[in-house]
Amino acid sequence: MRHPVLENTLKTARHTSFYLSCGAQSGTPVIFVHGWPELAISWRHQLEVFAGLGFRAVAPDMRGYGRSTVHSRHEDYRVEEIVADMIELLDALGAEKAVWVGHDWGAPVVWSIAQHHPDRCHGIAALCVPYLPEGLTVETALPLADRTVYPEDRFPAAQWDYMMFYRENFAAASAAFEADVPAMIRALFRAGDPAGRGQPAITAQVRAQGGWFGPGLPAPAMPRDESVLSEIDESRYVAALQATGFFGADSWYVNGDANRAFAMRAKQNWQLQMPVLFLHAAHDYVCETIDSRLAEPMRAHCANLSEAVVGSGHWMAQEKPDRVNAELARWLAIQMSGLWSRD
Repeated sequence: MRHPVLENTLKTARHTSFYLSCGAQSGTPVIFVHGWPELAISWRHQLEVFAGLGFRAVAPDMRGYGRSTVHSRHEDYRVEEIVADMIELLDALGAEKAVWVGHDWGAPVVWSIAQHHPDRCHGIAALCVPYLPEGLTVETALPLADRTVYPEDRFPAAQWDYMMFYRENFAAASAAFEADVPAMIRALFRAGDPAGRGQPAITAQVRAQGGWFGPGLPAPAMPRDESVLSEIDESRYVAALQATGFFGADSWYVNGDANRAFAMRAKQNWQLQMPVLFLHAAHDYVCETIDSRLAEPMRAHCANLSEAVVGSGHWMAQEKPDRVNAELARWLAIQMSGLWSRD
């Protein structure tokens, strides 16, 4: 039986969340949380699959994106506010707990939900971005950098240099992305390249070259990578980001101090007890978790951790959806078999 993907809107006094849902309302929620610069449709290959397995699959446009509220201040994009959005969504679904799945910036969100609301979690799955108990910031990630790839004299901020560019040149960063949104989408959403292993990521040189693509320059013209995006997928991303601009999306990067303070308030819950799955992207050289020490804090702070390596780049759920779905389903079956629908 095929389940339709439905469009929904949740309005509260503080925020409006647009979200996609698929599957029976009685199913255990699996809430898929996207990252930068994505949309609920980033999980288009997952929603029907997990609905077919008996779950209620849900994917919101996160704040600042798509049809959800685009707030006007940088501080509106603190992880604390985004976690509150997700708890409101879970309440609206009428469920006490969910399985939370996060990718890119969605991963720090679900890790924070695990810290602050462990009673609302059946389990946590993260793609590409591992658990850093103190929150994802330049300051927390930098001590774990691979200095054989990023010598400190040449790359003081390692691959996290681009986060510093947002802090120091926010308007310029957003303007470059907005200058040619179709080119930006085609340049970003590309499959992983095994040849990049052991080489500095482009994100390590953003400040030195005066921007992602050079001083004031838009993204270069590139063909669409059909292995990641169809023409229809591309058009949906482009339309949404042309409508909202990049202010909200980019503001997620400039709340490091507030995000660290939020994590510190949950220090008694840093050791996660619920089932956790982490999927490493073999060809993601920004969130490089195989050769570096970036995954070590996660291994030290998760009591029930499962790991798998997917042969993809950063856009794992779109580049290798069958493998991602298989790993998620296997983990759910082994760790949380009682959540599967008996219908």
